Amino acid sequence: MDLLEDLESLQFEYGIQEEDCSWLYLQGRSRGLVIKACAHATFFCKLLCNLRESLREKHTSRCLLTGLLADTPDDDDDELKVGIIGGGHLGKQLARALLQLVPIPAENLRISTRRPEALDEFQKLGIQCFYHNPYLVNWANLIFLCCLPSQLPTICLEIQARLEKGCIVYSFAAAIPIARLKLLLNHTNILRPQYQCVEDFVNIWGANKEITAALQDPATLQATCPYSSAGGIILNIKWLEGVFYAILNICTAKDMPHLQVLQHLNELFLSVHFEDCEKDGASCPKFQLGDFVNQVYTKNLSQKRPFPWFDLTAVQLKETPFSQQLSTSTALQDHLTLLYCDSFGISLTKKQQPVVSRGSPSQ
Repeated sequence: MDLLEDLESLQFEYGIQEEDCSWLYLQGRSRGLVIKACAHATFFCKLLCNLRESLREKHTSRCLLTGLLADTPDDDDDELKVGIIGGGHLGKQLARALLQLVPIPAENLRISTRRPEALDEFQKLGIQCFYHNPYLVNWANLIFLCCLPSQLPTICLEIQARLEKGCIVYSFAAAIPIARLKLLLNHTNILRPQYQCVEDFVNIWGANKEITAALQDPATLQATCPYSSAGGIILNIKWLEGVFYAILNICTAKDMPHLQVLQHLNELFLSVHFEDCEKDGASCPKFQLGDFVNQVYTKNLSQKRPFPWFDLTAVQLKETPFSQQLSTSTALQDHLTLLYCDSFGISLTKKQQPVVSRGSPSQ
């Protein structure tokens, strides 16, 4: 039994003057932002791990059928290797979420921070913690920027020469627009979630649970769904659009024919169904070539050619062929929400779907 639990004198609100209580909502908003940020980053990593596992299995199957076992890819090159720059509050919470909820093996996660000695908790788990941003970027294929906006220009200058074209940079620095980040890094494979906060909201984010525990609570997890407006924090759905095109880029880097890529997308995003989908399979969405590229490009793309390489910053700033479907297709929204919750181990029915809302497309 925790004798200090719920002790009034240890609560955040204790001692705050009555006239200052009106600002307490900022505590709930801050916690909600961290929970949503960690949830969406975790979901993205789950997708990448599932994609890599699927690609590895299908490649191995083809090798077994053709007898070309020597062509099986190097496991180390095919693993998701995650680097976190910044060991503050957000960096630590993100690391815990990725370790416990994806889960990412400790040997596939590294943290670069100015105070690695403060990360003893993670070093005991076998995670390498150090202060060498270029070294981290040279090793990882997914980098999370969990640093202060004021530190970002210096960090970008350190790492830009080490960034491989296929390395995905995922930025939490809300004060740095994605167009500016593109210039600082001289890189286009960037994801930057943008959150819009509303003034009047019901604080559902709690105060005492660890982030990882909060994301295992069904009500909290549903509030983090990409299309949900619960808790007063709305995700700009252009982030989800960027996620799709980031996965297209991964497949393009492997020179995968576009028809094969579409098959992987359907398996990755549309493999979880509602009960009525079995009765009416025609109602389930399926991705087509024209969903991602314009009609002119579609006509000139031979069956064996891969998708082009996409500038993810442009995807998140401008309209794409996929924009309208992602924002207006209720069938697609329902299936993506179902997949999101299922990836965290929570089952949904259509009646439990969260309220759909979309943030402003401005960046």
